[in-house]
Amino acid sequence: MRLRKELWFGFSLMAVILVVVLALTPWTNLFDAHLSKADLGVLGLLMLALIVFAIMLGFPTAFTLMGMGVFFAWLAYRNDNPALANQQVLDLFVQRTYGVMSNDVLIAIPLFLFMGYLVERAQLIDRLFHSLHLATSRVPGALAVATIVTCAIFATATGIVGAVVTLMGLLAFPAMLRAGYNVKVAAGAVTAGGCLGILIPPSVLLIVYGATAGVSVVQLYAGAFLPGLMLAGLYIGYIIALAKWKPDLMPPLAESEQRVPLQPLARTLAQQGSNALAGLWRALTGSGRAGVARRAVAGQLIVSLVPALAIIVLLGVTFRSATAPVVVDSSAGLIEAGGEFAAAATSQEQEAGIIGEPPPEEEKKEGAQEPPAEAPRELGAAPAADQPAPSGSQEPGSAAQPAGDKSAQVAASAPPKDRLPAPTWFWIVFAIGIAAIGVIYWLWNWERLEIFKLLLASFFPLALLILAVLGSIVFGLATPAEAAAVGAFGGFLLAMAYRYIGQLRQRSGGPFSGAVIGGTLREFGTIIKESSFLTARTSAMVCWLFVGSGIFSAAFALLGGQELLEKWVLSMDLTPVQFMILAQFIIFILGWPLEWTEIIIIFMPIFIPLLPHFHIDPLFFGLLVALNLQTAFLSPPVAMAAFYLKGVSPPHVTLNQIFAGMLPFMGIQLVALVLLYTFPQIGLWLPSALYK
Repeated sequence: MRLRKELWFGFSLMAVILVVVLALTPWTNLFDAHLSKADLGVLGLLMLALIVFAIMLGFPTAFTLMGMGVFFAWLAYRNDNPALANQQVLDLFVQRTYGVMSNDVLIAIPLFLFMGYLVERAQLIDRLFHSLHLATSRVPGALAVATIVTCAIFATATGIVGAVVTLMGLLAFPAMLRAGYNVKVAAGAVTAGGCLGILIPPSVLLIVYGATAGVSVVQLYAGAFLPGLMLAGLYIGYIIALAKWKPDLMPPLAESEQRVPLQPLARTLAQQGSNALAGLWRALTGSGRAGVARRAVAGQLIVSLVPALAIIVLLGVTFRSATAPVVVDSSAGLIEAGGEFAAAATSQEQEAGIIGEPPPEEEKKEGAQEPPAEAPRELGAAPAADQPAPSGSQEPGSAAQPAGDKSAQVAASAPPKDRLPAPTWFWIVFAIGIAAIGVIYWLWNWERLEIFKLLLASFFPLALLILAVLGSIVFGLATPAEAAAVGAFGGFLLAMAYRYIGQLRQRSGGPFSGAVIGGTLREFGTIIKESSFLTARTSAMVCWLFVGSGIFSAAFALLGGQELLEKWVLSMDLTPVQFMILAQFIIFILGWPLEWTEIIIIFMPIFIPLLPHFHIDPLFFGLLVALNLQTAFLSPPVAMAAFYLKGVSPPHVTLNQIFAGMLPFMGIQLVALVLLYTFPQIGLWLPSALYK
């Protein structure tokens, strides 16, 4: 029997790991429970190697982490106190499990997953792809470009890689093959575009990283927007350049596929001229309506004005942001307004060392009794009337009141801050916006109006859902869990509405007929059942991974593996740039045999403690990791995107062809990684602008 090359690679790697583990294990000291500190550190590193070996053999990641963690934690406790080892290991297991259950950040995961599965089954993606295909029909590589754009939009509504790749494999991949596209190019576009859900919010990866590293998920979402758009733009640029360079790989679409049939209203009005905006205006003013109802013409004119209105609103928001007065936070007068109580509280906090920490017990006077419990008093509030005032003091509240009145008078007399003059860059943006409006309506013919209406019908409901979810998170209106709940409810409504519309088109009868309503309820019930099952299965996997990771990282720290790695890295005397290159290279290599969940759960707790030493922001490091882990879905032998696509592709498409098509996009991901590191403001500008 001959083994394939990827199997030889996997087995060879596992053999090397196993030989190293067997050679370095301190067998003599292991059996007599007399392990030195160095032996324990070596055991920690061996545990790390065994985890990779077991995962490559196919064992479930979560339970492998738990099993290894419990066993090696027992070895660490047994070396210290054999009598209490069993109890300590069980206590550790319970504590780590409870810590995962009480983590509020993880609530958002099942809700985002439920939203994604509902939107996937609402059948929005096929209409969106069709309208984008028509909109980009004259662009080189139109179908591949439409695939990337559709995946980027769909990623913002789902964040589920498997769902996007599978759905686009059923929808876009056959369309590209029928149009004569090269199999490798088509496979690369589908798999690379589908993996954008790892980076573009609401990404489950960012939630998992935020919970693991203790970084704000809100800031991660804000920081991931521009890198995700940059990566999608690089994909589109590569496809267009390749189509221009080698047209035989992506032949242009036939003329019949570039044309859009006009509606009767548009055909009637098109006789007045080729420009849709001018024709609609003449029809509305009565000079060229040709028997068409004024109300219908007004509706079409409003739709035509939507691009201009959107650009004007965007310019208005930009103007308000650019000319907003600078708010200077001042703490002057806080002690004065708070009086002696604020000063006393401040001095007590300084003595305690931690804000809110009570003073030590030994500082209390001997024999003094605790006062009776009472409701906490606000800083600077007057003492209770029944408490005796100190001699020589004023009546309760009289000391604080004048200061408060003075502060109020100063605030009232302060003149309102004037807006800043508009900077030069705003006028450049303003000119670009006005020029864009002019170009749009100069090219605004009747076919483009029909395409825009198709885009509006397919994308507008999805855009409302995206704005409701991501807008509320980024602008601080809701926590990720609250926004995910809103998104799940929005997905619920979208799935029901589109199933109802589908039944209304398929069946005869009125909108309230029993056949339409009954068919809608049956299909919607199936969607809810499937989405709930998939959400429960995926959420359980993520939560068990967190439990296993907690136990594994605790055992790794008990054995001294974390300390050993830190000493080794620090002994290399690396610069921050060298450390960042080393870390990203290790993550890139780990993406070949492991999935992103395993890399985040197992290896991020090793890298995160080293970041303060090299003065690296964990937020920026997380963005680099998320961009780097795009390769985990595209790199063999564990390239899950390839297997998702292979499962729905025609029989003549081989895995090797899919792997070959993904390699150029892996190179683009590395280019994007270099760009993000070279220009960190790509990822840090939006969080700093929103949360400064």
